[in-house]
Amino acid sequence: MTDSSFEELLNGYISDTLSPEELSRFLELIQQGKHAEELRGSIEQLLIRPPATAHEDKADVIFKNIIESAADHDDKHEDKVYRLREKQYQRSLLLIAAAASIIGLVFLSGILWFGKDNENLVVKNKIRSGINKNEGTPSVNKALLTLADGSTIVLDDAKNGAIVTQGNSQVIKLKGKLNYNALESTNKEIVFNTVSTPHGGQYQVELPDGSQVWLNSTSTLYFPTDFTGKERRVELTGEAYFEIARNKAMPFVVQVGNAEVRVLGTHFNVMAYKDETALTTTLLEGSVKFINNHVTNILRPGQQSQLLKDGQVKVVSGVDLDKVVSWKNGIFDFNGVDIGSIGRQLSRWYDVEFVHGTKVEDLFYAELSRNSKLPEVLKALELTGKVHFKTEGRRITVVP
Repeated sequence: MTDSSFEELLNGYISDTLSPEELSRFLELIQQGKHAEELRGSIEQLLIRPPATAHEDKADVIFKNIIESAADHDDKHEDKVYRLREKQYQRSLLLIAAAASIIGLVFLSGILWFGKDNENLVVKNKIRSGINKNEGTPSVNKALLTLADGSTIVLDDAKNGAIVTQGNSQVIKLKGKLNYNALESTNKEIVFNTVSTPHGGQYQVELPDGSQVWLNSTSTLYFPTDFTGKERRVELTGEAYFEIARNKAMPFVVQVGNAEVRVLGTHFNVMAYKDETALTTTLLEGSVKFINNHVTNILRPGQQSQLLKDGQVKVVSGVDLDKVVSWKNGIFDFNGVDIGSIGRQLSRWYDVEFVHGTKVEDLFYAELSRNSKLPEVLKALELTGKVHFKTEGRRITVVP
């Protein structure tokens, strides 16, 4: 098929004039990847000289639909999503071409969008790789369950179904989630369990009251197998996202060191890694009280409390909530993030050590799938032109 006929199909897709047969052919060509360069060139030309049917404000939707339609057209392969945001248009096009040649992709297509400010050019690439996705990639649903008697169960090895009874609850594993179902019992003994995630692991727990907890990597949740008394109290290290079942008579308390988050029923994220600069509590829905040394801050949706290393507490408004919970949705959100923060996140996920052999002042703007292999993530970051890495076993050095 010639370049002009491919461009005609693209223009026909944008103007919604393709017949069912033409649409099927167009999506097949996109999926096969044979016309990746033609597509990229056509996108470039359309953005420079858009047809009357393609308004700039609709460009993002148009090209997103092209890629998503092509992905839906053949669902035999899994998608990986990489998004790199750069300020210069020419730089963005070079990144797309470099990604195709360096990573060795068999499918590459771009979606470009111009907003009112050309400095906010966004380049989103949806990529299919011929490389085995599982080779060197974290297996997400991994955790260790420690029972009341100190014995342990490796949850990723345990079969689905009821695995043990703890106190007044039956513990059930089902596809990466642990449920605590209350039993009819007169036994008033309260016992405690612990769920811990390793590097590269996440896990979801449904507590006895129906509250949902998602644990990030290298995190630990300590909790009773049945809630009694005047409050529901759990202890957290690491990071977790909570959706709390409402119970006005029994507040829910997350203990994090000497601080605590007290709620009735709400959605919030707590990040309490010891190597981070602050302990943060971010509210998505409802309201929470953040308490530290008898100082109380009440948060509203979109606000974040930050407990700094010196004990000072700050409350920040207008927080990017999608960014805060991106880990839960399988994304590394590195937008506006320095290399130190990136290194800490990658260390926890891939179980590697980052050494900063050189100081990098620039902030990064990238979104990468947490299902990606570490070399792919490092290469994508190198494509920004801001950093390079030297890998020696589990040691990653940032070099000039």
